[in-house]
Amino acid sequence: MGLLRGVARTAVVAGTATAVSNRVSRRQGGRWAQQEAAAQPAQAPPPAAAPAPAPQTPQAPSMDDKLAQLKDLGDLKESGVLSEAEFAAQKQKILGT
Repeated sequence: MGLLRGVARTAVVAGTATAVSNRVSRRQGGRWAQQEAAAQPAQAPPPAAAPAPAPQTPQAPSMDDKLAQLKDLGDLKESGVLSEAEFAAQKQKILGT
């Protein structure tokens, strides 16, 4: 049971870290784009580039996947790994509400 708890905790931490890292990267990219635009306002716009390929949309998790995640989350909360607030936040994330 301890191994499962450790794996679940690692998955939650890794998912949160990935989300935060992506948000920071997007924000920094936006700042750099604003700085470049402010530094070069008098120049003609660059030629239009070829359209970027459409990003792959991740498949929505099935109901079985969501139930398994919620069960693991409940186990983590019962064991004291997650607080009530952390549990509620992760639950909302899983359910998409």
